[in-house]
Amino acid sequence: MTEPGEIRFNYPSVEGLELEYMTETLVSGHTSASGPFSARARAVLKEETGAHEVLLTTSCTAALELSAMLLDFKPGDTVVVPSFTFTTTALAYVRQGARILFCDIEPATLGLDPTHLETLLDDSVRAVVPVHYAGVACDVGGIRAALADRPDIALIEDNAHGLFGSWRGQPLGSLGRFATLSFHETKNIVCGEGGALLINDSADVDRARVLYDKGTDRQAFFRGQVDKYSWKDVGSSFGLADTLAAYLYGQLEQRKAIQAKRRAVFERYQRLLAPHSSELGFRLPVIPDGVESAYHMFYVLLPDSSTRDRVLELLRAQRIHPTFHYVPLHSSDAGRRFAARETDCPVTVDVSDRLVRLPFHNNLTLDEIDRVVAALLAAVSQSAA
Repeated sequence: MTEPGEIRFNYPSVEGLELEYMTETLVSGHTSASGPFSARARAVLKEETGAHEVLLTTSCTAALELSAMLLDFKPGDTVVVPSFTFTTTALAYVRQGARILFCDIEPATLGLDPTHLETLLDDSVRAVVPVHYAGVACDVGGIRAALADRPDIALIEDNAHGLFGSWRGQPLGSLGRFATLSFHETKNIVCGEGGALLINDSADVDRARVLYDKGTDRQAFFRGQVDKYSWKDVGSSFGLADTLAAYLYGQLEQRKAIQAKRRAVFERYQRLLAPHSSELGFRLPVIPDGVESAYHMFYVLLPDSSTRDRVLELLRAQRIHPTFHYVPLHSSDAGRRFAARETDCPVTVDVSDRLVRLPFHNNLTLDEIDRVVAALLAAVSQSAA
């Protein structure tokens, strides 16, 4: 419950018929995975991304794990991931036996750095997993150029932030062999906990369905392709309950309204803060030409770590709740344990020390945005004095 005068970092909201749809699943008796609302949500996501198949999962983590299972890692195989990301971008591949090569980020979009990527590529690399940080496309062109002579390496988009963003007119999530989505309560489109695996190569569809359905060809049975189903392969129980898919579908119906709200919040922050950035020494998000943001968050890069920590303290004292973001994975205990070899990621370290995410959600009011901006500017000025 939000207290009067408090500005929360995030606040997931009901935007349409989510609750009515959830009730409908309870009345119908189909609350488990692969029900009618799952089919509706999948259809919307296929239309928006152009994927050959969309498999709704219990989380983005689960979708990443399913992509890892589809790659059939062998001893010595490695996967390149940015150090500046959530743990599961790496964890999903470690669980399937791969070692990790941590890549630095480039300073404009805070996405995986193609120049550093080139130095990491060797015969052990099986996949590269870029993240579209904050819903802004990473340097896709640079990554593709780095991988131009390596068609054996799978490109897997961690698109937890990027649904409805685009790169050169192409939807984020359509640019790799696989892509993953998140519907966690902190994302643009939510259902509490949920995710999806987008499959962009038709050759992967049949096996992905088997792994998704506990290693059985159950989906082939329901499609009339076999007269009974049985155990065929490895797999797990990945499916999202239809009750949650009903909430998800209600959100997806409101996707244009949700995205318009989030864009308005982003643009107001940008408009109010930009005139002060040079004077106070902070940097705002960069959206390159040819990129359409998904408007997942708004962050500020402050001059140094001590300023960042002081700003967080001062804003929280005023009941405004910004937050920092990822701690570099390459320097974590598990990162060192599961890395194929040590790598240097100086931009990641620098950004992690200076980044502040401002309160950001669908229904943040104009007055709340103005209050956050005024408090932030005062805090940065005070910290610099």
